[in-house]
This record gives sequence, structure tokens and C-alpha cells, in this order.
Amino acid sequence: MKIEIWSDIMCPFCYIGKRHFESALKQFPHAENVQIEWKSFQLDPTIPKMEERVDVYQYLADKKGMSLEHSKAMHDNVIQMAKNVGLDYNFDIAVVGNSKDAHRLIQFAKTKGLGDQAEEALFKAYFTDGKNMADLNDLVELGTSIGLESQELKTILESDAFAYEMMQDIQEAQNIGVQGVPFFVFDRKYAVSGAQPVEAFLQTLEKVYSEQ
Repeated sequence: MKIEIWSDIMCPFCYIGKRHFESALKQFPHAENVQIEWKSFQLDPTIPKMEERVDVYQYLADKKGMSLEHSKAMHDNVIQMAKNVGLDYNFDIAVVGNSKDAHRLIQFAKTKGLGDQAEEALFKAYFTDGKNMADLNDLVELGTSIGLESQELKTILESDAFAYEMMQDIQEAQNIGVQGVPFFVFDRKYAVSGAQPVEAFLQTLEKVYSEQ
């Protein structure tokens, strides 16, 4: 069974959805037969590579046309959702920046069989540790921590390598009608959109397996 997951590492629901899916997989008796492929998606490709730290609360308020208080309240709700699955979101130190280079890192990691490790490391780096997803040094450090060769990764990130693969994923998402992430596709038969409850993922896993 192949499961493709479209995700953006700056999407708070994607990290929560990852935990829900992982919990379902632990309960699924045929988990060893599941192949997972992470796919790139950018919620906001217009974000520049920002040199200064941009307040995540103000960024969302400006983007959605809401008050700063409303933005903070929304983030507080997400923080609680994250806590429910054992994640610590520190939006006070989160750095808003373009995620293109982070996605290129993931695409490279996939060629080494480290796609899931890259996703996990980048999620934690952004939401918990306040790392800059547009900073080459931060990305090289993160890539090295999961087993990628630092000089090779630095060379890739300094070029435009794996940008085509990233854009292919984004185009494919548009072609199949993905409106938001996370978006899980099971054997190209069924889809689960959003950070659905663990039960929803488990039911879909069992349904697809029973039909094979």
C-alpha cells in the first residue's frame, strides 16, 4: 500500500496530522506493508527569503485581514491541539520565511531514503526550535543531523537542484484538486484531507487493505 502525503513544513496542521497518522499506523496490523512518500506543497510561495525575524502572529493577521488578537487566539488553539499529540509549538520564536529550500532538502533526502526523517526534523525545527527554514546554515545543520552529507547538501542548496521535483509535486497536487494540506492519498483510491482523527486514518488504512 502506497500513501502519498502532500505537506508544507510551515503548516501547523501537517505536523499534527503526521502524529495522528503515525498513531493509526501503530494500530494497523499490516503497517510493514505501507510505503510512505512525502510530497511538497507551499501554502504561501510568495513569502520572500526574509533576513529578519517576522512575527508569525502579525504575518497571519496581515495575510488573513484579521486583528492581531484574533491571530493570537487562533494560534493558541493550535498550540493546544499540538499539545494533545505531544508536540510543543513555540510560535513566539517561529521564523516566517519561504519554505522552497526546505522542500528541496526533503526532495534530496527522499533520494537517500530519508524523506520521513527530513519531514520530522524540519517540523520540529520550525515549530519547536525557532529555526529559519530559509537559512542555508540552519538547513545544512538539520540535514546533517538526519544523515545527509553536509557538503553535498550545501552544494545542492546553493544551486537550484531539486526545484523541478518540488514543482512537480505542487503541480500534481493542483491536478488532483488539492486545496490545502495535509492531504493523504491512499493507493490513488482514497484521500484524507486535513489533520483528521486517528480513527479516520485507521479506517481508511483498513478499507484500502481489505480491497487489495
